[in-house]
Amino acid sequence: MEISIEYYLVLSAFMFIVGVIGVLVKRNAIMVFMSIELMLNSANLTMVAFSSFLGNSVGQLFVFFVMTVAAAEAAIGLAIIIAIFRNKKTLNIDEIN
Repeated sequence: MEISIEYYLVLSAFMFIVGVIGVLVKRNAIMVFMSIELMLNSANLTMVAFSSFLGNSVGQLFVFFVMTVAAAEAAIGLAIIIAIFRNKKTLNIDEIN
């Protein structure tokens, strides 16, 4: 039994919507950062689903590069968040200028 592409797209859309809501609602820098990562992963899931559906491996290769850039972005982003916390003693986005 094969899972159709619609299930993957619905899951990806749900993940993306949760990520957007997290970015718009949360005021904690780490939660916003995690929401952005969730949005990137939903885009990756969509690319892999379409790549598998079309029988083309280019989308999966592109996802590999996106994951590499996301890992580097996560390391740099967390380093910036830690530096801000050490200076300001808060992770609330409204209090950081």
